[in-house]
Amino acid sequence: MKKKFSLSSVILSVICVVFVAEAAAPVAAIGNSQFFWWIFMIVLFLIPYGLIASELGTTYQGDGGLYDWVSKAYPGTKWGARASWWYWLNFPLWMASLAVICPDLISTATGLTPGPVSSLLIQLAFVWIVTLIACFPVCDNIFILNICAVIKVVLALLVGVMGIYFGIKNGFANDMSPASFLPSFDLESLSFISVIIFNMLGFEVVCTFSDDMSDPKKQIPQAIIIGGLVIAAIYLIGGFGIGAAIPTHEISSSSGLIDAIILMTGRSGGLFIGAIALLFMVTLFGNMISWSMGVNSTAAYAADNGDMPRVFSKRWAKNDMPIGAALTNGIVASAIVLLGVVMQLIAPDSELFWSFFALNLVLFLLGYLPVFPAFLKLRRVDPDTERPFRVPGGPVTQKIMAALPMILIIIAILFTAIPMSADAVADTLPITIGSIICIALGEILIAVRGRQK
Repeated sequence: MKKKFSLSSVILSVICVVFVAEAAAPVAAIGNSQFFWWIFMIVLFLIPYGLIASELGTTYQGDGGLYDWVSKAYPGTKWGARASWWYWLNFPLWMASLAVICPDLISTATGLTPGPVSSLLIQLAFVWIVTLIACFPVCDNIFILNICAVIKVVLALLVGVMGIYFGIKNGFANDMSPASFLPSFDLESLSFISVIIFNMLGFEVVCTFSDDMSDPKKQIPQAIIIGGLVIAAIYLIGGFGIGAAIPTHEISSSSGLIDAIILMTGRSGGLFIGAIALLFMVTLFGNMISWSMGVNSTAAYAADNGDMPRVFSKRWAKNDMPIGAALTNGIVASAIVLLGVVMQLIAPDSELFWSFFALNLVLFLLGYLPVFPAFLKLRRVDPDTERPFRVPGGPVTQKIMAALPMILIIIAILFTAIPMSADAVADTLPITIGSIICIALGEILIAVRGRQK
């Protein structure tokens, strides 16, 4: 008998997939106004998106995920192919951005500083460990997802509780007056809206695990609702801890959580700090392993339908896993890591984590744009299909629920990919150019694949 997820495992999978511990620091860099933006996005983005994902995921179960939803809504068009391409390509970029962090985490844990060659080998090891684990069914790896989810929650709560204690005992690192919590609409703050939205995406990944659930029609909406509430709470608690301990202008986009604990304990090394660094690295593995399974399934499903390169449809005869997509992820992520080495030689002060992560953000958000109009169209053209979970409200409410996340995604993409000031050109232009190249490459591959069908 195939092992099946319990409800608790599905909830922990939601937490493992959606809660991104390394993305809390970039948001904390905007100061206390982050709490306004968190609450704003929870109400206007997370809730509508979670409800829509619950309906689509329980109505159209399978490995296709958002590609399946978009292609069913718009058959005969290229929108399903575009969504799957953007959704897939973000993953190796994200994996490369996390691989860049690993040498520093190992240095913090061991007290040893890896040289250039050792750092490269550590990054490549991260990429290929994730790639190989992704070649096995999710039900065989559920203990990894559960453990990583628990570690994420513990780290976030630890930073939050320590931050409160640190602030009470030593004084808060930033202004905590009521005025400091008012929203800031400066360009720097608005540019991090995309990170907050990114921190709330991923429910559809859990929907691709439906074959491994004992009762997906009940477990998916329950897990999304419960997991979403837990995730919102721990983001707020963790963000507060980082803001309490580290002055806003000193927060690192890649290591803010570790920096907060180091500052609060007054130690830069030792057993406790080393353990925290290693646990944080385990959560990075958990992120990639959980996401790889959803991304690979979606890419393979799209390839089976002729909308992605044939290599993605290659499956392992032993367990029917999409090893073509998994190995392609590893190869592309490795190439990006090597590109990062070249970039570091040319510009030693460049922030590789943010460069790769921001490009990943743009492509990732693009993949979700067609989902919300697809939800409305499926309601209209496929009304007779049983919907175990339905987004509440009438047609006007549903249109509002679909429009809000879509508008916020468009705003987030613009602020991430387009320079909004002369000072931002140097940092943002590479992301703009990279996004254009990735989108153009996708259009070429989709056109070629279309002629082969």
